[in-house]
Amino acid sequence: MTNSSCRVRSGTVPAVATAAMLVLAGTGPGVADEAFARMRIDDMSRYLSAQTTLSFNFDTSLDIVTLDDQKLSIASSGSLALERPDRLRVVRRGGFATVEATYDGKTLTVLNRTANAYAQAERAGDIDGLVTHLHDDLGYPVPGADLLLSNAGSVLMEGATDVKDLGSGMIGGAECDHFAVRTAEVDWQIWIAQGDAAYPCRYVITNKAVAGWPEYRLDVTAWGAGSEPANFVFVPPAGAKIMDVQSIPDLDDVAGVFVMKGAN
Repeated sequence: MTNSSCRVRSGTVPAVATAAMLVLAGTGPGVADEAFARMRIDDMSRYLSAQTTLSFNFDTSLDIVTLDDQKLSIASSGSLALERPDRLRVVRRGGFATVEATYDGKTLTVLNRTANAYAQAERAGDIDGLVTHLHDDLGYPVPGADLLLSNAGSVLMEGATDVKDLGSGMIGGAECDHFAVRTAEVDWQIWIAQGDAAYPCRYVITNKAVAGWPEYRLDVTAWGAGSEPANFVFVPPAGAKIMDVQSIPDLDDVAGVFVMKGAN
């Protein structure tokens, strides 16, 4: 979810050192910093949940740790369109496949356009229910999906043991407030756009349970909250094969060429 993207608000070297000492000590101004961080994360959550439609592009980077302890990063790009309460379309383009997911409130369809194969599952409900189903029932967490929930702030802050305000940084030309949160299992960082449109510019999750501390990073670009939504009706491409979802190759970021620790 690199320090080169952030800067401390004060521009002097002594002030930077002092700020770092205060953050490490966790006393004094750190208390106010935590309150500001929690407020801004809540601002982001309320802003996102208030948008009846959302659309944006994204770039992702997913770290994996191989059997010989080499950490590698897998990059992809894509786009997302959402219409609350129950319409979603995501397109992810990676080096091995272009994958599309479409949800119309009744049916979830996943298409590997490269393999021209798709799978469908009946699942009535809203986007919150879909994300919960993917995570809890299917064991497919979809990193970053928590940001789409109607109560994103509450979910993100669950189990938080340490919250820091790290000043601001520039992401894609936009100035964003930078916060870091620790939990027992993961550390995560978020950069939130300043101003009324408090959207997430960057979201980074660090998995502390895996040796090498791999990261998932999501960068949001071309933010278009409130723009015209996509077509959420799935039409199979010509000649597409319908298959069981487990039989469709390369649906996630990790293609078969990568062999990870813990993989069967």
